[in-house]
Amino acid sequence: MAVAETAAPTPVTAPASTPAPTVIADNVHIVYKVMAGSGGKGTAASALSRLIKRQERPTIREVHAVKGVTFTAHKGDAIGLIGRNGSGKSTLLRAIAGLLPPASGAVYTSGQPSLLGVNAALMNDLTGDRNVVLGCLAMGMSPAEIEERYEEIVEFAGVGDFIDLPMRTYSSGMAARLRFAIGSAKSHDILLVDEALATGDADFKVKSEQKIKDLRDEAGTVFLVSHSLEVVTATCNRAIWLDKGTLKMDGEAKEVVDAYLSETTKRK
Repeated sequence: MAVAETAAPTPVTAPASTPAPTVIADNVHIVYKVMAGSGGKGTAASALSRLIKRQERPTIREVHAVKGVTFTAHKGDAIGLIGRNGSGKSTLLRAIAGLLPPASGAVYTSGQPSLLGVNAALMNDLTGDRNVVLGCLAMGMSPAEIEERYEEIVEFAGVGDFIDLPMRTYSSGMAARLRFAIGSAKSHDILLVDEALATGDADFKVKSEQKIKDLRDEAGTVFLVSHSLEVVTATCNRAIWLDKGTLKMDGEAKEVVDAYLSETTKRK
């Protein structure tokens, strides 16, 4: 009696593992208050001026800058935040950094977010050299690590002999390049870059774009706010389009940028 052969079971291929989430934004709303009415800013000088002129106190107006934004970022993601001025890009970045608490919703992060922008604090009365050391110490680098990376930071920034001069003598472009060089001197769990690539010449643009790619390849997560859509498509695998505080589109960088350009053209 013949015995039928039994086919070997087909092996089950395990699905590719999804990288661990690093940032989860869960229905985030950001609301902040601004002075409105009398035209003066909320400073001590303007308050004194109003007292002298017996003007009424300006009204407080609430700005709903980010409205119900939800997304998840993973290790290895480089995410460009795009949208028109006032769309909430920088506000969302500051919320991820923990600098702006949500009015409702929540932001969860795995690791320490590091915000790098053209307005990052450096001390104008200190030399570039001292700012390099203090900036690196603030990021948790050891003196030995700073010494090892020092020449690379200075060369990357391209400030030359100005490194021994006070920061107040730097042009805005030189200062921004040094900020970027310091902030990108170490690997970050979550690096937040706000328009830092918009300053500098073509050579620095190429170097900074490559640095973003390197940081992404080191299994961190990078968020980039930039008005240069070319930079976003060149350095990011994903883009989030914000419009008037709401998330309009989240997907592959080129696809989102193309959709944004298409709508921008229609509006014109």
